[in-house]
Amino acid sequence: MIMNGSSLPQVPSLQRAAARLSRLPGIGPRTAERIAFHLLRIPREEVLSLAHSLREVIEKVRTCSICCTLTEEDPCAICSDSNRDGSTICVVQDCQDVQAIERTRTFSGQYHVLGGVLSPMNGVGPDELNIAGLLKRLEGVNEVILATNPTVEGEATAIYLGRLLKDKGIQVSKMARGLPMGGNMEFIDEVTLGEALKGRQHI
Repeated sequence: MIMNGSSLPQVPSLQRAAARLSRLPGIGPRTAERIAFHLLRIPREEVLSLAHSLREVIEKVRTCSICCTLTEEDPCAICSDSNRDGSTICVVQDCQDVQAIERTRTFSGQYHVLGGVLSPMNGVGPDELNIAGLLKRLEGVNEVILATNPTVEGEATAIYLGRLLKDKGIQVSKMARGLPMGGNMEFIDEVTLGEALKGRQHI
């Protein structure tokens, strides 16, 4: 496969590697070419180590059967930690959001990863998210914190879950409005995120 406008030499394996790399998020054709060239310049052992790490990710990483985050052990370390507060669950969109909140060191409860947000235009409804798993975890839970990203879809998902959980007698709260509308929690600094979590509002 030859990439359009490619500056790569006519080496099929190199062109295939660059084409695969260009499919990764945030990596365009030119960046993919530079990475492919770089892999040829570094020691062979480093490239093989990278390939081994990528293989390990595919073979070892799985979804936690309880909270749906990524883990090598099932259940994950957070769900297995008896020191965590099982009466509070923080609902997030993606696995990266769990790590973002954990970095604030202000939350000691459990998590539940939805795996996205409601988006009817893209064919994502309640059945496509990990909502059923959340509803099965409500025994002994006093509060559910809805920590979806402050986007239109994230807000719509929070409203839907809020109504669903209230009907089951669960106290529902959401992050305080220190978060910028249209932002992504993964890229918000720890102080802002921590303050938003501590200042959560009941809904």
